[in-house]
Parts: sequence; C-alpha cells; structure tokens
Amino acid sequence: MWVYEKKLLYPVEVTTCNPMLARYLMEQYGGADGELAAALRYMNQRYTVPDKVIGVLTDISTEEFSHLEMLATMIYKLTKDATPEQLEKAGLGAHFVNHGHSLFYENAGGVPFTATYIQSKGDPIADLYEDIAAEEKARATYQWLIDISDDPGINDALRFLRERENIHSLRFRESVEILKEERDRKKIF
Repeated sequence: MWVYEKKLLYPVEVTTCNPMLARYLMEQYGGADGELAAALRYMNQRYTVPDKVIGVLTDISTEEFSHLEMLATMIYKLTKDATPEQLEKAGLGAHFVNHGHSLFYENAGGVPFTATYIQSKGDPIADLYEDIAAEEKARATYQWLIDISDDPGINDALRFLRERENIHSLRFRESVEILKEERDRKKIF
C-alpha cells in the first residue's frame, strides 16, 4: 500500500540547538490537534465513509504520517546536543528523566498522547467537518510556531506544513460537498 522513500517529504534544516522551540513543536507531534492524532483519526474514519471519499482520507492520513516524521526530525535536531541543564531550563526536565533524548508522544505541556484525541462519529459528514476543524487548528498552530521561531530552516519547514494543512482542509471541504450532493440527490425506486 505504501512506498517509503528514505527521505523526508520536505527538507528540515536546523541551525542551532533550541530545546524550548523543540518543546513547542511537541504540540504538533503528540498534542490533541497534532499530526499523530490527525493521521490516526483519518485512517480510522476511512472505514465508515462512502467509497467516493475513502481515497481522500487514506491519502491525507498517509501524508500526516510524513508530517509526523518531519516534526520528529525537527525536535530531535533541536535537542540532540542539548545538555540536561538546557533541557531543564526549557521545561523538558521531566521528559529527559523519563526518555533521555528520545522522542515521546506528548504535547508542549508534557501531557502524553491519548486516544481521546481521535474523533470519529461514524457519520461521514460530521466526521469530515471535524476533520476540517482539525486541519484549521493545525494551520493556526503552525502559524503561531512560525511567529515564535527565529530559526530560518525550521520556519521554512513549518510554512510548508502550514500550507499542506490548507490543502487538506480544502480537500475535506470538497468531500463534504460530494457527500451532501449524494445525500440530497433524488432517489427513484
């Protein structure tokens, strides 16, 4: 089903060690509106949508996993050379004590990822509206991350991710219209 190329979807360049920025990026790594939650949500929802939009959910879910890989790369590069003292100062002391320099699915506040982030109602139109909202929240978070980052390489990758969220939102909006048209079409028996 998937073909994995051993390269990132978009290049990630990091200029300096910055554990505080890494901490903030963790919101998109393991937070409620982050990439893991989105990938799992869309992959799960694809089983209860009409055939006309299954491909959209599968495609976007797969791409969200590639976004997760980009974020993991950013976080790792921003923290790999950090001392325990730098991690502590950035608010990552508890993370370091539990995981060392390893990544762990948690948000910027250190709250571990939970399955409650994965919304699925079983009604295709309701789920797609949830997906649109998820993409818009992710887009907003990426913009706020860009606003606080001074790393040009990180900002370049974040801008790419932000724009992909716009595209995903548009694709979900198109899917809603397809399903509404199907629902409202007169059925003759």
